[in-house]
Order: sequence, then structure tokens, then C-alpha cells
Amino acid sequence: MDPVIIVGAGPVGLALALALARQEVPSVVLDEGPGNDEQRPARTVVLREDTAALMERLTGLPLDEAGFRWAGWRSMRRKQVMSEITFDADGSGGSAYGSGAAYGSGGAGYGSAGSAGVSDRSTGGSRRPVDDSREAVGGSKGSVGDSRGLVGGSGHPAGGAEGPAPLHIAQHVLTGALRAAIATERLVKVAVGSRLDAIEQEPSGLTAHTRDPKGTWWRGSYLVGCDGPRSTVRKLLDIRFPGRTAVERHAVAALHAELPWPGEALLHRAPPWRTSGPSAGEVTARPLPDGAWRLDWLLPPGKDLVTPELLVTRVRETLAGWSGGPTPPYELLDTGVHTVHHRLARRWRAGRVFLAGDAAHLLGALGTQGLDEGLRDADNLAWKLALAWHHGPHEPLLDSYQAERRAVVAARLRAADQALPVVRGGGGLRAYVPGSARGHDALLTDGHLGRGALGTPGTYTDSPLAPPRTDSATPVDTAPGAPVVDVRVTAEDGSFVRLRDRLGRGALLVVLIAPGTGVWERKHWVSAGIMPRLAAAVTALPHPAELLVAEGYPGAAAHTVLLVRPDGHLVTALSGVRPADLYEAAEATLGGPAESRSEAETETRTERAATRG
Repeated sequence: MDPVIIVGAGPVGLALALALARQEVPSVVLDEGPGNDEQRPARTVVLREDTAALMERLTGLPLDEAGFRWAGWRSMRRKQVMSEITFDADGSGGSAYGSGAAYGSGGAGYGSAGSAGVSDRSTGGSRRPVDDSREAVGGSKGSVGDSRGLVGGSGHPAGGAEGPAPLHIAQHVLTGALRAAIATERLVKVAVGSRLDAIEQEPSGLTAHTRDPKGTWWRGSYLVGCDGPRSTVRKLLDIRFPGRTAVERHAVAALHAELPWPGEALLHRAPPWRTSGPSAGEVTARPLPDGAWRLDWLLPPGKDLVTPELLVTRVRETLAGWSGGPTPPYELLDTGVHTVHHRLARRWRAGRVFLAGDAAHLLGALGTQGLDEGLRDADNLAWKLALAWHHGPHEPLLDSYQAERRAVVAARLRAADQALPVVRGGGGLRAYVPGSARGHDALLTDGHLGRGALGTPGTYTDSPLAPPRTDSATPVDTAPGAPVVDVRVTAEDGSFVRLRDRLGRGALLVVLIAPGTGVWERKHWVSAGIMPRLAAAVTALPHPAELLVAEGYPGAAAHTVLLVRPDGHLVTALSGVRPADLYEAAEATLGGPAESRSEAETETRTERAATRG
């Protein structure tokens, strides 16, 4: 069987290659560049809990050491009334992005900065912290302000036991970690200096041609275009990519400085200083390691040039405004201008070719994170390609990639489209409605922190892989199709691991909720009660599955059995051991009954035998 060809060596393409390798599928990554990445401190990405865990699983590295998980989120209004925004683990939450959408994609994801940098080192006066003498609200340590400034918060410190904070990391650091992992991976080949210019498909595979010194033809089983907003793959397939251009524009700076809120991100709506233009807009600050920060200024509509002088002026006045005095010392590391586009490709699959990441969608307004969704694309597609590679193509399973992922991204784009006029419009009746500004801030913080319609990982509620409803199905706090909670489980070898550690290996996960098992060694209960019957049912499933046991799961009663997909989304929760229902749910997750796959599997086995011969 030929390898999977991946076009593009950004974070999504590299992550997909590693995810396939974990499931014993070889791949070739066609890298148009030289095989390394320009170091741009102002080009950063924000990963939420699930995608940060995915990256750490694939790289084998604790990315916290290279990135920064901020400790909280503060919101500041025009008059510098401020409060701390925190979040907990269960925060949740008219457009052209619906079914048959007219909209599609076109620029860098949130966190990218693209213009030439400017250099500046300031040694301003001493820093004076913002006044902390006002009454604290919300019960959170370090909160200051009054009720006008409170825009949310659970009272739980972010990053603590209630849920991890977002991970903020330079993009070149992330891609460097992925490249380092690939360097030792025998199933991944990276071809640098390889620019795709042709794709030819046939029933048994495909061929891709690259312009390089040798003019190479590459033979593959499938091809995935992870080659960004100007995707060559998408253009060769003649797939439309409609949408909206320049939805938002930001000036960006990365710098070393001491801010009054170490380790906390800041959102400042309409700051009072106006010296740098008619509208200084909105300012955000996100911490990076070693005392560095990324600052973003929302720019007014238009195409006015952001000069180095204007950007330095904004840096100085912003730092002075936050410090309550003269501009504190800072060192400017990198600058750029980031333009947010909202686009969605009409199709994400054409035969044996798929689109993922920025090649398939662009989003980023109001804090939504394009890279997060691109990594979820890779996680969703990897196990389906792996199953097709090992057992033969099954069209409903491969088609489900577009059905699931495109629907989730379309919903995210619709939510951002609906929120933009409310948050950015200002004026009118909304200015006089009590609590309206508070609601605007909540929308923004939801997007930045990964909550609500703007930030929560998507749910495959209407997935074509969803099993039929049965009487044995029982509700838990995770809806079918949603990502599972990362609880501690006992593995088959008796070790205690996190549920997320078992994802991405190609196997289904069956989790039995059995209170009390955590205090006994596995050998004492593995052959007792319902375990033997459940183990037999798991062995009989139509696809390899791993049986795990958990002390508890949110909303689950004792003896609840969870079926989890390889990408961590819940298939169903069953009340007790129901072998027939479990089998039916597993079968649906694979795209349908085994009979419909048998012919394709036989053909694939014949091809492999011929190749070996």
C-alpha cells in the first residue's frame, strides 16, 4: 500500500503525519520550503486544552516548557475598571456558512503576523502598578474593580484544579517540536523544496508531481492538502473558497516588558489614550515565556499603512497607560500586521484527496483560533485514513470527515458573524442597555478562553457515524459526539493513565465506570462481576478496542459503559453491559456494517499480496 501524501509542512501537516505514524501508516510530507521555519516571536498560536494535549501526545514533549499557560484573564474598560476573568473545566457554552454554504477562506489564522519587523529598545521611567485598593469582586485572588468591570469568572483560578489555561506558544517553536519528533519517525519522509504542480487520481491510488531539481512523481494512496490559505491542492481540484476578506485587522508586537499582571492575559476595551489615531481600538496582551508578551491592537476598518513609527507609539502609550505612569522599560522583539479572513471551502474531499487546516477554512475574529480547528481536522482525519489504509476504503467513513468537520467550522463562523456586529458595532440602543458591555466582554473572553459558541470544541451531534438510539443509552454530562472529559483510568496492564493518553492509536476505547476499583489492584477485580462479560464483548467488536476502567465520570452512574472514538469524541453511553448494542454502536462508528466493507477490504488485500509478490 502506498503512503499518504501530505502537502504542506506547517503545524497541521506535520501533526497529521505524526498522527498517521502512531497508527502505523507511512506518509510523505511535501515541504515547499527548506525544512526549517523563520523565527518570528510575533507569530504565535493559542492552543486550548484538547489541542495542547494532542500536540504533547504527538511530540512527546511538555510544551509548557516552551510555551506559557496564563494564570487568568483580565478585562479592562475605558476607565480602567478591571476584573479578573477565570474559567472552569465545564465552561461551554443569518450567515453564509450553513449547509451548501456560499462562504469559504483566505489568510493567516489568528496568531500570525506578517509584515516586516521594526526594532526599538526603550528605557522609560519606573513602573507604577494599577491601583489595587478598590473592592475585590468575584472572590478571585487578585481581582480588582467594581461590578461594572465584572464580565464573568467562576471564582476558580485558571490553570488550577478546575481546568487548565490556554497554552500560548510561538509558532516556530511548535513546528520545531513537531519536526524534531518526525526526525526520529521511521514512517514519515519529509521532502524539502518540493512544490506541488499536478495531481492525477485513479481507482487504486494517485500520483502527485512536484517541481524540484528532478521533477519528481510521487505515488500515494491518499493526498491531504495542508498547504494554507493559497492552497495549490484546492486550486488543482477547482474547489471554490468563498467568504469574507479582512474581517478584522490587528497590529501585533512581541516584546520584553514587566506588566502589572505577570502570567495573566489582558483584554482592554476602548482604552482612554487617543494619541496614536482617531480610534486606538481594543488591546490584548498574552504572556510568553521569559518575560515576553504578545500585544495586539484592533485596527479601524480600512487599509491604512501601519508604519513602524505608529506601532512604536502604540507600544509606548499602551505600556504607559497600563503602568499608570511613564513608559516602563521594554525591548521590542518583532512586529507585524495580522488580517483576519473568514472563508470556508465548498468541498473538503474530492476522491482520494482531502483538505485540512487553512486550506479548508479560515477564521479568527473575536478570539476564535484557526490553528485549533486545523489540528482537530488532522485528529479527525488521521484515524479514518488509517482504518481505510489498513482495511480498505469505506466511503461513508471517509465522507464523514467533511460532514463532521465542515459543519463544526461553519457553526463557528456563523457564531462569529452573528457576534461581530454586536461587539464591534457600538452606539445605538445597545449603549444604553444595562449589562450590554458586560455581555460583549463575555463573548470575547469566551472566544479567547475556548468557551461558548466561539470557543468550545465542536460536537459531532449530527454525524453520519452516530449510532441509532437504543433503550440502553443513558445520559452523561458529555453529549454524544462531544469530546470526552480527561479522567484517570486503569489500563489493561493495571497502570493508571489519563484517558487522553490512550487516544490517537486507531483503537476504539471502551470505558467502564466502576467506583472503588481505584483502591484495588486490577488483578482483584478484573475477573469479578461484569468484567468478564464486558471483556468478551470488547473482544468481539468489529474493530480493535481497548478496555479501560474509571472510578467515575461526570454524570455517569456506576456500571455505565462509554464507547469513545480514537479522536476522543463520545459515541454513546450505555447502561450496563449490552454486547449487542455496543457492537451496533461500534459498527456505526466505522461507517456501517462490515458487509459493506468486505468487497473493498478483499480488493485491498489482493493488491497488497500482489505488491509483496
